[in-house]
Amino acid sequence: MKLLTILFIVTLSTCFCQDTITTIAFGSCMHQDKPSPILNIIPSHHPDLFIFLGDNVYADTDKMCFMKKVYKRQGKKSEYQNLKKSTPIIATWDDHDYGQDDIGRHYIKKKQSKEIFLDFFDEPMGSERRKHDGIYTSYTYTVEGKILQIILLDNRTFRDDLLEYDGSLKSDSLYPYKLYYSPIQTADSALLGEAQWKWLETELLKPADVRIIGSSTQFATQYNGYEAWANFPKEQERLYNLINSTKANGVFFISGDVHYSELSKREDTGTYPIYDLTASGLSEEWKFATPNKYRIGNAIMENHFGLINIDWKAPGINVKLEIWDVNNQLRIEQLINMNELK
Repeated sequence: MKLLTILFIVTLSTCFCQDTITTIAFGSCMHQDKPSPILNIIPSHHPDLFIFLGDNVYADTDKMCFMKKVYKRQGKKSEYQNLKKSTPIIATWDDHDYGQDDIGRHYIKKKQSKEIFLDFFDEPMGSERRKHDGIYTSYTYTVEGKILQIILLDNRTFRDDLLEYDGSLKSDSLYPYKLYYSPIQTADSALLGEAQWKWLETELLKPADVRIIGSSTQFATQYNGYEAWANFPKEQERLYNLINSTKANGVFFISGDVHYSELSKREDTGTYPIYDLTASGLSEEWKFATPNKYRIGNAIMENHFGLINIDWKAPGINVKLEIWDVNNQLRIEQLINMNELK
């Protein structure tokens, strides 16, 4: 097993030192009662880290004894054990492992489910993550004199209820399916909550050469009637503005939730291009990909995982974003030089 040497813990940010960290795998949406053979493929790519982005189990309950059993079944699966033995793991959650489908701050057992989540992912008992509401956190790695920052958001604990679709859009060929939610246009709509926003600003003010923001729901996609940041456009705009005001270079997003993969790129945000690579489907699949004018290339519907390869020695630092499917075939590939994200 690769070892991480913990240097120090400051507020809600953990700093690690490794000889190198060049390859990061990630994914989401893994049902405890379904095979996850793709987890046996991931170690062959020799990632230095794996990030679970939510729906790490499907519990959908307010019965904590049942939730514990669900996590126990997941942890006993041989493919999960194989990944855990070969690769350090960090994680955030989404709705099904938080508590219930599409739920936010009104979930009545969020404190209890938080402790079960943190115990499953071996969070130290003295961690600052255990001391504040929610599970947001960040990790900082120093590699060859450069800094990698990974920020994991909590999109559940503080989020307002979604707005049921109000019928304001005309039914046309763009949405040949049922729309569930409408964008919330009020200025006080909350997704992250003020405590998490304050913390995030502090994190983005820290020096870093590459910044990965992990969001359980898609960040840089267009409205599609399902759950996403697009349902909170004021919050979405606030994050674009925060990247600008903090002068945080090198930010790109990874996300999950939708049971397919796609790479989105937005150039209409008032900052540098914002990329969002969605990897959602370690065991789950969906029937179709929703409209997304920011998508680059095609959506991947088969089970898959994401891979980030960082070339620290390249001028400006090169980051390659990839999606690999369950047959170990490369399906999405995008090279980004960090000079583009300034």
